[in-house]
Amino acid sequence: MTDGTNPPSHPQPESAPGSGGYGFPPGPPAQDGYGYPTPSGGYGYGYPQTGQQPNPYQQDAGGGEWPPSQQDAGGGQWPPSQQDAGGGEWPPSQPGFTRLAGPDLPGASQQPDWEAMADRSAAERRKKRLWMLGGAVTVLALLAGGGTFFLMGGDEDGQDAQPSNSASASPEPEDTKGPAAYTATVAGDDTLLRDSYGSMGIRLGPDLKVGPLGKRFQVVGKGTGNSWGQSAEPVVDVTKSFTVTARAYNSAAKGSRIIMSQGDGESFSFELGVNEVNGKQAWIFRVQTGDKGAAATTRTVTAEGLQILKTPTLLMATYDAEKKAIALYVDGKKAGETPVPPIWQAPGPLQLGRSKHHNIWTGPWQGALHNIKTYDMAFTAEQAAGYKEGKLEPSPKPTHAWLLT
Repeated sequence: MTDGTNPPSHPQPESAPGSGGYGFPPGPPAQDGYGYPTPSGGYGYGYPQTGQQPNPYQQDAGGGEWPPSQQDAGGGQWPPSQQDAGGGEWPPSQPGFTRLAGPDLPGASQQPDWEAMADRSAAERRKKRLWMLGGAVTVLALLAGGGTFFLMGGDEDGQDAQPSNSASASPEPEDTKGPAAYTATVAGDDTLLRDSYGSMGIRLGPDLKVGPLGKRFQVVGKGTGNSWGQSAEPVVDVTKSFTVTARAYNSAAKGSRIIMSQGDGESFSFELGVNEVNGKQAWIFRVQTGDKGAAATTRTVTAEGLQILKTPTLLMATYDAEKKAIALYVDGKKAGETPVPPIWQAPGPLQLGRSKHHNIWTGPWQGALHNIKTYDMAFTAEQAAGYKEGKLEPSPKPTHAWLLT
């Protein structure tokens, strides 16, 4: 309350012309009003110029994403952190300027929570980094899992002409580690079997065809004169120790059926397959020691009394040049051994599905063959057993291999 008299007044002197008035900087008002000077480039402090929005994916000179979070001019949220031309962070509190609310700037009096917004932005960046890291780990795990799956998965037996799926002791080359990578034939030529360890392809006759064997391949012969395959050159040096092996499925009830031999002249150097012995089929390994192919100059090891017809079988034949002996193994077990003179080196290449006798092709194969390999060493009985079980250590490397499983 007052006593009705006016309080003493202290008139203020008039401001100097052009000074802007007391409490304001001299000169005419700024374009956006006092408190919002416009820097060069067209943006006012804290707000984008009308009609302009910065690109949300644009990067500043420092390489950081700019701005991490923003809305249009009517929403109010704006970069939590941004630098002016001088390198300082803005908009913090600016000396000499006060944020003012006005009818032309709705909501300007509400200060954003810069610290909370910065925390959210940092959390989003951390989440993105973790997501990318997790994705990379998942991809690596899938790649590793795919390889493991194939190594653990076995071949599937088909119908009639299907060899056994016994594990192979020999290490396979790198291009045979997965079903998608392995090919049975040379690229662009379905009639030339690919040599997985050497460079000696085997040309297939019309009636020896490549067929599926689970995830891999086999060749199937019809037992005709065209059921053969032939390399371009000799594969086995019969003057030195060697081993030949294959997995076979014989579907012929009678007659001679040859898995492999070498030579295309008057006679063979060696042959491995089926022959009739004492009126019954038996597995045989035979070598020729003379150049005429006479019975008196051949040496044979037989495995009699076994189930041969439609029975998947692992066969292995060896020649030990030091011992001067040949041996035959059936499913890892030694069927027999016999001493021999030096083997005659017949001219001509390796043969699949046939053999040359007295200048005539004999023993056309009827059934399936796969996992065919040659070695420049003679396996011992222990090694033959280990090969059958897939536990041969150290595992010798074949000189040539076709149709691996």
